[in-house]
Amino acid sequence: MNSVDVVIPVYNEEVVLSRSVATLRDFLSDHLSCPWQIVIADNASIDGTLAIAEELSRQYPDVTCIHLDLKGRGRALRKAWLESDADIVSYMDVDLSTNLEAFPRLLQAFDEGYDVAIGSRLMSGSKVIGRSLKREITSRGYNTLIKAMFFPSFGDAQCGFKAVRREVVQEIVPLIQDQAWFFDTELLLLSGRKGYRIKQVPVEWTDDPDTRVDIASTAWEDIKGLVRVRFRPPR
Repeated sequence: MNSVDVVIPVYNEEVVLSRSVATLRDFLSDHLSCPWQIVIADNASIDGTLAIAEELSRQYPDVTCIHLDLKGRGRALRKAWLESDADIVSYMDVDLSTNLEAFPRLLQAFDEGYDVAIGSRLMSGSKVIGRSLKREITSRGYNTLIKAMFFPSFGDAQCGFKAVRREVVQEIVPLIQDQAWFFDTELLLLSGRKGYRIKQVPVEWTDDPDTRVDIASTAWEDIKGLVRVRFRPPR
C-alpha cells in the first residue's frame, strides 16, 4: 500500500491555515486507507503562519512542518518532496480551491500504472466556479502556447493539485531550474520528455479572490520558462 505526503506550501496564510488543515485531515481520515501525512511548507512567512504550523505539528501526529528562509512555491516543493520518504508525494493549495473529492481519483492513477497525476480544470467533467475572465483567458492562452511548443499529453499545467511517484521526483526535480510558479510546468514537461506517464483528472475548482499571484509578472516568467525549456533543455 502506497504511503502519501500531502504538501501545503504557505506564505502569510495565518487566517486560513488551521481551518484548511482541519478540513484536509478530516477528509484524508475518512477517504484514504493508506498511510498519509500532511506537510506544511512555510515559505518565509512574515506573519504568524510558521507559529501556527509548528503548533499544528505538535497537536497532530500526522502533521509536520518545514520552514524555508526564501519565498517560492517551487523551492518549497523541491525541499519537501526530495526529503520525503513517502511512495507518492503531492501538493495542493492552502485555500483548498480544488474540491478534495478528486484527491482519491488522483491517487488511483498510480494503481493504474501512471507516474504523475494532475488535476485539470480544462477537460470534460471539470467545473470552474467564480473565475474572472482575465484569469480564464490567461490560463487558456498559456496552455495553448504549451501545446503549440511541446505537443504535451496534458492540458492544464498550472492547477495546484498534483501527485508524483517518489522515483520520478528523485530523477526530475533536481533537473528543474525554476523555484517559483513555473516549477509545475517544468516538472510536467521534463517528466513527459523522460517518458513518464501523466494522468489528468477532472476537478471542481473555485477561484480564490484573495490570491497572492501577480498574473502579469507570473505569465511573463512562465513564457520565459517555456522558451528556456524548449531551446535549452537540461542534460
